[in-house]
Amino acid sequence: MSPIVKRKRKKFHIPDKYLLMILSGLCILLMLFTFRTNLFDGPLKSAVGFAVVPFQKGIAQVGGYLSQRSRELARLRDVLAQNQALQEQVDALTIENNQLMQDQYELNNLRTLYELDQAYASYEKTGARIIASDTENWFYSFTIDKGEKDGICVDCNVIAGSGLVGRVVSVGPNFAKVQSIISDTSNVSATVLATSENLIVEGDLQSVSSQGVIRFSQLSDQEDRVTIGDKVVTSSISDKYLPGILVGYISAINTSSDNLTKSGYLTPAVDFSHLEEVLVIKQLKQTG
Repeated sequence: MSPIVKRKRKKFHIPDKYLLMILSGLCILLMLFTFRTNLFDGPLKSAVGFAVVPFQKGIAQVGGYLSQRSRELARLRDVLAQNQALQEQVDALTIENNQLMQDQYELNNLRTLYELDQAYASYEKTGARIIASDTENWFYSFTIDKGEKDGICVDCNVIAGSGLVGRVVSVGPNFAKVQSIISDTSNVSATVLATSENLIVEGDLQSVSSQGVIRFSQLSDQEDRVTIGDKVVTSSISDKYLPGILVGYISAINTSSDNLTKSGYLTPAVDFSHLEEVLVIKQLKQTG
């Protein structure tokens, strides 16, 4: 006898998404019949309400949550838009403030040059802007944007800040090169204003870069009349520099080994680390 083969019946299965759709539709129908009609009364209506009300509450909660999130996202978009607008205003104000600071800085420079021009009003001068320098930190040699066509020639004295910067050493049609008094090759015949004692101011780039001072030597001061803080100006016996231009202030005095002369340091009247504009005196020192 052949064995009896029992076939397993396939279980009826509804996919989850369809089951969810069916249940949702059923709930909606029950809600409509419960609250839109009077067909269900008494216990049946109560039972349907018992089944439907939690579903309604869930829908209401989800709807409220989504509505709240929608409002929050709308507010967030508004806040982001306001923040972007404020940032643009801050950027614009920052640029404007920087420009005002630059304008104020240039105005102060021009005012200083004007005051310097008035201090040496007897000399004919022309303003010039520095367009190149040998180093970024100290202006011991630099180029200006004025030259022969502007009446500038070799040995024209250059001033800025409160006093002497240096002199023109070469000139072109529309530019000139200036050697400052802090250069190691510079020597200036000068005078202590209070005592009329002569001395030589020697360029010293190392001292000015490390201590902000330059050297002087050959000061004859046997009576010790020269003191710290005395003004030093260009001497009338200088062959390159016009007389009476402020060079700096005595900051240290040392007696030489021969006890005949003194040397030391002075603080320049000009800040040689922040030069931008200068005045060039067109008048040359008359010698002979």
